[in-house]
Amino acid sequence: MRGRGFTLVETVMALSLAGFLVYGGVYSFQRLIPKFHLQSGLWQVTSGLNQARFRAVWSGAPVRVRFVPAGFVFERHDAAAGVWRTARTAVLEGVTVRANNSPIFHPQGTVSSLATITVSNSHGTFRITVAITGRIRTTRVT
Repeated sequence: MRGRGFTLVETVMALSLAGFLVYGGVYSFQRLIPKFHLQSGLWQVTSGLNQARFRAVWSGAPVRVRFVPAGFVFERHDAAAGVWRTARTAVLEGVTVRANNSPIFHPQGTVSSLATITVSNSHGTFRITVAITGRIRTTRVT
């Protein structure tokens, strides 16, 4: 009478099949990482611009958003000293940010120094435009 259980060959085959399935899942997931970085970077930039506009309206002082390749910096204008002071820095992982200008949000909600910002990585590129009214518009670049 044959004993109950699995043979060594059956166990090795089952473990190697499980290993191949796990490897395939990890490979598929790693291909999605740039997509998630791009979506996250786009969300952080647009929400950061909206936050800068809100801070300017709320505080009554101009707020500038200065873009650097790894993210952006909020700067609040100190009228007494006549300088821009850093209020917050945001570092974005897995994307490159470029802007043609640093938009300045005013207490009325309007913007001077209009800007076009691009957020990109290997998955794609998005363009964010800031209108004089403070409106922020996002479009995908093909």
